[in-house]
Amino acid sequence: MSTIESLFVTRLYRARLSEFGPSVDTNELEVSCFSIAEDDEAGQEWCEENAYPGYTSYASLTDLPWRFPIFADVVSALDQHVAAFAKDLEFNLDGRALKLEDIWINILPEGGMHASHIHPHSVISGTTYVSMPEGASALKLEDPRSGRMMASPVRQKDARRDLQPFIYMKPDVGDVLLWESWLRHEVPMNMSEDERVSVSFNYVWE
Repeated sequence: MSTIESLFVTRLYRARLSEFGPSVDTNELEVSCFSIAEDDEAGQEWCEENAYPGYTSYASLTDLPWRFPIFADVVSALDQHVAAFAKDLEFNLDGRALKLEDIWINILPEGGMHASHIHPHSVISGTTYVSMPEGASALKLEDPRSGRMMASPVRQKDARRDLQPFIYMKPDVGDVLLWESWLRHEVPMNMSEDERVSVSFNYVWE
């Protein structure tokens, strides 16, 4: 009797940021993001020099949890989510922990986008969503095998979700998404007149 099974599964974790505690007020977090963006002249200059749409603190600030207590609460919550995801992935961490390496703010205006990319040298990456106005772009995830499919036919439009070449995840405010850092992803153009605000991060194995 013939059998077909799925191999080499790509996992995606989705939860409410405050599921394990502490509770994070997304309104306060949004105000903090805009306050930091307004004061971060180095970040503003980097964005301008690199034609980066909107604002990111990625290249300028490395101490958000120290600057604003609410970011310390975010990290405390993220630590628990990452531990849960690592358990699901059945990682053998050899007595060591996955630890936060980077955390940064993204403010994406109308027409802004983030091109397809991965997060090298990290184990788990993700984003928590602070403001997602109507029309704000979803997260686009790419099948990691796409570059090896060579002469493969395209999938049918109604193909099963686990066979689709791209998956679009539309998170809600207060959600957190986690994935393994090698998974290629992008943020398509923001079609909303309002800004899309998120906080992204990387965890490494130490």
